[in-house]
Amino acid sequence: MTVHDPSTTREGEGRRRRADAQRNLDALLDAARSVFDTTGVDTPAKQIADLAGVGVGTLYRHFPLRSDLVKAVVESNIDAIADLGPRLSAERDPADALTEWLRQYATFLGSKRGLAPALHSGDPAYRELPGYFLDRVGPALDALLESAVAAGVARSDVSAHDVLYAVANLCMPVPDGQPAYRSRLMVTVLTDGLLTRAGR
Repeated sequence: MTVHDPSTTREGEGRRRRADAQRNLDALLDAARSVFDTTGVDTPAKQIADLAGVGVGTLYRHFPLRSDLVKAVVESNIDAIADLGPRLSAERDPADALTEWLRQYATFLGSKRGLAPALHSGDPAYRELPGYFLDRVGPALDALLESAVAAGVARSDVSAHDVLYAVANLCMPVPDGQPAYRSRLMVTVLTDGLLTRAGR
């Protein structure tokens, strides 16, 4: 006769609950990221929850304050661009990995525009984000640059810090009413200058 162990059932139910909670969290972050990019951070909570396919109560259980959600979205974007570096290094040659990462970094910067009003509001909830960004993204670019320099396809006199801020400045939006500005083209020009002839 098989003896039923109730603890096994409880453990299975706990794993399912954790998996469900993670799915809900991922869905909320994806929905918030999409909504913030298009309509800004003041979009009603119900719109975000509906897009994620969960109830508003679920949203508030994960993110009691709007600033909690904004911070989580920014951190998840930072994590994504940081984690991209090692993947590109494993899949591509150093010049191509560095070039693609810089393209994706420029896209990442563009995706923050919907978050800008909150991030520049002075809310103390966002105080640690610049440090988090540098701690995660700086080493990712540094590793890509080191590989490219070692392979002879990138300049050796430029630091990751230089490149991060140069691309950020190139991707700053121009004031309304000004002539069209092609930030992606300018990032490509910068990348061409960063690479040696062999890298191009």
